Amino acid sequence: MAKKSNSADEQTGVISFEQALLRLDEIVRLLEEGELGLDDAMRHYEEGVKLLRQSYELLQRAERKIELLSGFDAEGNPVTQPFDDTATFGKGEG
Repeated sequence: MAKKSNSADEQTGVISFEQALLRLDEIVRLLEEGELGLDDAMRHYEEGVKLLRQSYELLQRAERKIELLSGFDAEGNPVTQPFDDTATFGKGEG
């Protein structure tokens, strides 16, 4: 089922992570084609930077919401613990 176009996110100019990736892909394609004038290229580049920042913030927010399942209590309810958002990929590799 499609989302309604009157959502608060769309009214504030915030788009979903997936929409941002699709738009970034389109911007990269346009810039790589080299057919844009300087003003248009700069406008698209600035839009891309804004989308990258927004996407990064969305990813950070999602990571903070993740909880790890650490087992079950005596009543069979899931026991969770907060995700360690300070860990980074490749940490300790060297």
